[in-house]
Amino acid sequence: MTPEGDEFSLIEALAARFRAASGGLAAGDLGIGDDAAAVTLPGPGRVVLATDLVVEGVHVDLAVSTPEDVGWKALMVTVSDLGAMGCAPSHALLSVAAPSGFPVGRLGDGVAQAAEAAGCTVVGGDLSSSTLLVVSVTAVGPADDGRVGLLTRAGARPGDHLFVTGPLGASAAGLRLLGASGRVDGSDRVSEALASAHRRPVARIREGVVAREAGATACIDVSDGLAADVTHLADASGVGLDLTVGGGAEGDGMVAEGATRDEALGGGEDYELVVATPDPDGLRAAFSRAGLRAPLAIGRCTDRSAGRVLDGEPLPPGGWRHRF
Repeated sequence: MTPEGDEFSLIEALAARFRAASGGLAAGDLGIGDDAAAVTLPGPGRVVLATDLVVEGVHVDLAVSTPEDVGWKALMVTVSDLGAMGCAPSHALLSVAAPSGFPVGRLGDGVAQAAEAAGCTVVGGDLSSSTLLVVSVTAVGPADDGRVGLLTRAGARPGDHLFVTGPLGASAAGLRLLGASGRVDGSDRVSEALASAHRRPVARIREGVVAREAGATACIDVSDGLAADVTHLADASGVGLDLTVGGGAEGDGMVAEGATRDEALGGGEDYELVVATPDPDGLRAAFSRAGLRAPLAIGRCTDRSAGRVLDGEPLPPGGWRHRF
């Protein structure tokens, strides 16, 4: 029986793949092979934990994404939440429920590639059969660095400047271009970039850590769309919003090349970070010193009584919301 068909052979194959990607565990730690993992976390005090799901037909379309893409995405969307807290992941757990015949080993390759890129080690998880592909990743990392507190959604204040770490709408535009065929013209640089943004998003972990160290007051990752996620930040912080998308210094470059304004506002799954800060020059300088792309200014926080405004009009509702 091939590893793809046998649970325990597959677990061993995945364990070897994850060990190769991470370089191993600290002395005395336990990874895959026992009833639970035991790891030594870097840093003092608290840890941050995040978990996320990737569900076939909801978060991924297997007609346009490979099993490796699904694994990459499952890891990256989870560690993105740690990046939004200004933290980096150290370890992750992977659980997969898959239909008979699905190439779980290839999915594991994508997870391993993403874990290597994110700097974390996969130390365990679970496998199960299912009629539908469901992938769950839980990530953990150190919360305290002894100097500054966690970034949350709730720290922004009126007068804070708002930035996004990169253009938005690329993932939604990539899905639109891939369409039913699952392919784009390989000679078209823009189309390839958009397709990659959908299939293999990149968590902005370093950006979150640098923003935290530079004195940012609040942060959130753009998973459900800018309009929805910046509203979550404003609700948690109790502030209003005055946003600009294009036209002038504020908002320039916020819409990804090849994407539409609506895709930037409501498409979601970009996993860029929205950052609030009272010191915009300090944030720009910190990103520059770290070798990161310059953050894009998209507006300011205002008093709650001023409402939420986009380009002079009420901020429209938008973004993804699960219905139960």
